Amino acid sequence: MRIRDALGPVFTDDMFAEAFPAGGRPAASPGALALVSVLRYAEGLSDRQAADQVRARMDWKYLLGLELDDPGFDFTVLSDFRARLVKHGIEEKILDVVLDRCARQGLLRAGGRQRTDSTHVLAAVRTLNRMEFVGETLRAALEVLAATVPGWLTPLIDAGRVERYGARVDSYTRTWRRAG
Repeated sequence: MRIRDALGPVFTDDMFAEAFPAGGRPAASPGALALVSVLRYAEGLSDRQAADQVRARMDWKYLLGLELDDPGFDFTVLSDFRARLVKHGIEEKILDVVLDRCARQGLLRAGGRQRTDSTHVLAAVRTLNRMEFVGETLRAALEVLAATVPGWLTPLIDAGRVERYGARVDSYTRTWRRAG
């Protein structure tokens, strides 16, 4: 909430106009998706977890300028948004805008640490999204198999497997952050 109070609306939709068509069906706000991307990275969340936070947390809704009853968006919109940024060569625009706004507010000073290139961050996020899709596909297939032929899976499952593989694929960040 302090971020919005200090910086105001950080991103506007027109900043990303070149990556989105003027016509067509209504979509999620590119400015809001940019801010969710920043929050997602800052909190170490998956796309699914970030979309859940938009629906559930009042502080995120306040920061995004959303109504309390706003339904949010499907998590796949975030990876589509990142793909559009990369396709149009504007993937660093988010970082540039945040740095500029923070500098104008006196939150950054000259001569500080050199900023990193966002290309490796985008590649890491893309890899994590692919891992989530593969993991969720495997989980869904095993659930169907367990419901269809439960006797086949039962001898293969022991307590060690349940402990190791029982968590949802998109819960890795919470487990990793506790362990790390």
